[in-house]
Amino acid sequence: MGIMLSFTHETLPQRVVFGSVDMLAAEVERLGRRPMVITRQSGDVLPGAVHHREVVMHVPVDVSRRAEAAARREEADVLVSVGGGSATGLAKAVALSTGLPIVAVPTTYAGSEATDVWGMTENGQKTTGTDRRVLPRTVLYDATLTATLPIDVSVASGLNAIAHCVDSMWAPRADPINAALAVEGTRALSAGLRDIRTPQGREQTLYGAHLAAVAFASAGSGLHHKICHVLGGMFNLPHAQTHAVVLPYVMQWNRKAVPDRLTDAFGPGGLRGLREEIGAPTALRDHGLREQDIPAAVTAILTVVPPGNPVPVTAESLTALLHRAWAGEEPA
Repeated sequence: MGIMLSFTHETLPQRVVFGSVDMLAAEVERLGRRPMVITRQSGDVLPGAVHHREVVMHVPVDVSRRAEAAARREEADVLVSVGGGSATGLAKAVALSTGLPIVAVPTTYAGSEATDVWGMTENGQKTTGTDRRVLPRTVLYDATLTATLPIDVSVASGLNAIAHCVDSMWAPRADPINAALAVEGTRALSAGLRDIRTPQGREQTLYGAHLAAVAFASAGSGLHHKICHVLGGMFNLPHAQTHAVVLPYVMQWNRKAVPDRLTDAFGPGGLRGLREEIGAPTALRDHGLREQDIPAAVTAILTVVPPGNPVPVTAESLTALLHRAWAGEEPA
């Protein structure tokens, strides 16, 4: 007789619409009448709405305060984020303090739109947390909105989404449901990234990114994300590229916890084969990390390492991992 299952799983409540951005006005009207659009895009994303365009990577606290002030001044009753993780993150920061509902329209594969995780940066330190107020009430996915995303950015963003799947295997609240979502998410993301120049490829990647984010939202933040959040907050490294570079090193470190079905979901050659085929970023030094920054990063990361990581993490092992990731060497 096999081991009986014993776990607790919680599914986040959210309306998910795969369709056309033409449906945006109707989705917004379900939640409010005075929308404020948070986006970097020019032009009227939602005609008649107030547009707030100061969107900054890693959501600096002062930027979030100005956005909150704008929402209060305009008496907004619903937030609409259109863009990548930075736009979604800023909407979440405003929702955290105001309680306003969010309609999220992703244009990358960041996945933040499907989680109740918020993050803000101040004085070189990124603080994250979870709160149901920041979970977008509605997500509208339209793969055509990712058509203008440069291929290298698409690749990095898609690998960031795969990192959500991988971390869901050993995060603090990992369970069989999260694992099932993560495996299917990895399969869709890997297939989509290999075909990212086509509408079908972008649609598969977007679908996989959503599954990955749902798994991550339930499982919590594992070692990979703790490392990348520290690096991004301390040194202002680009979010997606940092995740894309670090992923194979953490996956190799925790290899004993990686099930065969996840490895198989990457397709021919596993993660390494996928990265080579799609031209993944390979070294943190290419994205702003200096070698002399590594000791400070190690000190900061050690304070947030999840206690349930499958393999113990020491200063020595983490230093070696970051040096390899900095140089783009093969994972040990």
